[in-house]
Amino acid sequence: MSEQYYPPLSYKVAPEDEGMKVGTVLERRLGVSRKLMSRLKLTEQGIRLNGVRVYTSVKVKVGDIVTCAMEQESSDDILPEPMTLDILYEDEHLLIVNKAAGIIVHPTHGHYTGTLANGVVHYWLERGVRYRFRPVHRLDQDTSGVVAVAKNPYVHQQLSLQMQRDEIDKRYCAFVEGAPLPAVGTIDAPIDRDPEQPHVRIVTPQGYPSVTHYETVRTYAAGASLVRLRLETGRTHQIRVHMKHIGCPLLGDPMYGGLGTEADVRLAALGAELGRQALHAEQLAFRHPWTGEPMTFAAPLPEDLRQLERRLEHPGETIS
Repeated sequence: MSEQYYPPLSYKVAPEDEGMKVGTVLERRLGVSRKLMSRLKLTEQGIRLNGVRVYTSVKVKVGDIVTCAMEQESSDDILPEPMTLDILYEDEHLLIVNKAAGIIVHPTHGHYTGTLANGVVHYWLERGVRYRFRPVHRLDQDTSGVVAVAKNPYVHQQLSLQMQRDEIDKRYCAFVEGAPLPAVGTIDAPIDRDPEQPHVRIVTPQGYPSVTHYETVRTYAAGASLVRLRLETGRTHQIRVHMKHIGCPLLGDPMYGGLGTEADVRLAALGAELGRQALHAEQLAFRHPWTGEPMTFAAPLPEDLRQLERRLEHPGETIS
């Protein structure tokens, strides 16, 4: 069977590119990484100049068309599994999903089924298309909200670069104990693994740079607040660790929640009823890696967090 390819990237050589090598054009004008370029060299349709397969060392002339095409891939190692998906957007390059709480993004040791990857692979196979599941970022199992999945290695690479340059705007909302002081601020506190509990993260001077911006939206009579957050870095458990660090742990967080005050006892009951940390990835914004178009995706607050908010607004009352 002949190999199938994703839609090709192409670039028309401009006067300032005269005499450049094909590989330089791919790297500077199309943003193709050297790792991806090495893969493209091995395929028949991978790198072409005016429709002809060439070496990356060939020099270009004004008006030449440089193209590269990637072979289609599939996630053969991921078991397809029917799953209800809340798809916010899809095109031939990207899939944007509103992930429900309780769902792991990608199979891990001991969790080979029931993940978002299993459901997405099944969804694609049902439509007769082949893609490899490439999440651009991940959310904790019990965090709900927007997840971006790239359909080819170039798109994944470009979004990863945007993330490294802090060009992807990731915004969250969380219900936390107490009220942050000041109400609006930035938490700049390095994070690393707890040497005594490697699965837990802590703030430590020896940690990796970690920056979270927050804004208090509302403080409730029950002794909790709704906070909106923007990540400048993306460390594991960053929001959960940083909010605990400033004395406002997330409601329902089994790992980082509860500081032992009397108010915590009342809020702990709400958190236990929720059954997960009260954290939702509500918005993701970036430039489309293929078209350059600015794009913003938003996921509404899920029903369990809406119910929590009603309980915080009316403490002591029975909310149906």
